[in-house]
Amino acid sequence: MPPLPPHQHIPRIITYYQTHHDPAGKHISVLPLLTQPGIGLTHLVLAAIHINEDPAGLTLNDHAPSHPRFDTLWAELRVLQASGIQVLGMLGGAAKGSYTRLDQDEATFERYYAPLAALVRDRGLDGLDLDVEEPMTLAGIVRLVDRLRADFGQSFVITFAPVAAALLSAEHNLSGFDYEALEVMRGKQISWYNAQFYCGWGDCSNPLMYEMVLRRGWDPERVVVGVVTNPENGSGFVPWNALATVLPVLVGRHPRFGGVMGWEYFNSLPGGRENPWQWAQWMTSLLRGRTTTTAAAATNAVVPAASVQSATQSGMVEVDPDEGEEGDETSVPVPRPFEYLTDDE
Repeated sequence: MPPLPPHQHIPRIITYYQTHHDPAGKHISVLPLLTQPGIGLTHLVLAAIHINEDPAGLTLNDHAPSHPRFDTLWAELRVLQASGIQVLGMLGGAAKGSYTRLDQDEATFERYYAPLAALVRDRGLDGLDLDVEEPMTLAGIVRLVDRLRADFGQSFVITFAPVAAALLSAEHNLSGFDYEALEVMRGKQISWYNAQFYCGWGDCSNPLMYEMVLRRGWDPERVVVGVVTNPENGSGFVPWNALATVLPVLVGRHPRFGGVMGWEYFNSLPGGRENPWQWAQWMTSLLRGRTTTTAAAATNAVVPAASVQSATQSGMVEVDPDEGEEGDETSVPVPRPFEYLTDDE
């Protein structure tokens, strides 16, 4: 019997799902991520869970998770899970307060943590993505990680969503605590980091910043490149032809490259609001060594943001396998804040 082939690392493909309804109130389905061909999504992150002043007043965006508007959402997420896609809940984000309430004395922590744990259990979430965008102590975040691991076991996925600059410097950081110190103390309990390479906190138009993060000592398997999927979702959108060069370079240089996450699903280019699943299809073709299927990747010219949305599946072109040039390390500018979209916007 011939020896078994070695395990092949598969980069993660992750989409965030915060806008669940269109302006008319119609549910935005994620089932095309299963039914459309050529999509290898590995994780969906449901956003955003908020801990409010009333410990029992947990919300998913602006409504209670049990609100009837989410009935179809929860049903679809169970279908995704049954098909092998892990579903995580995102805690926090741009709306502050969740982590401040968890970063207090033990009794207060227990009051606010209990409804969160109940939501995870009741909805069968595979993990939590901790998007800390407000000051929190290192001791406070360690306590939260320890409690999640103790309550939900080793298979439970615990991720963080730092701005990319925070992996280079504790000063360029929204979270308060030092991520390098967190990695030293609890790295074995953290699955990976969904680093935000956008909105002034990072840049994915070339490989430089990701390589700087790795030179700092971070494991490529544990750093997922976060990109905005549409210029409407924040500054720092990278045109498709640029990503078609940068991402294969990173995959080629780092056999255990962590993957890519996109903020967010509902209007992802190239399909836009009509076919947002095309982003995951396109990422699958880039990261799995197949051929791209979008016209944007077929040209060497810079694609304007306005024209990207009208791109069609017009050809099959090989992903550029050549590596780019490595640049010198430079200081990272202090970035600026940004706002997330919600259902009501």
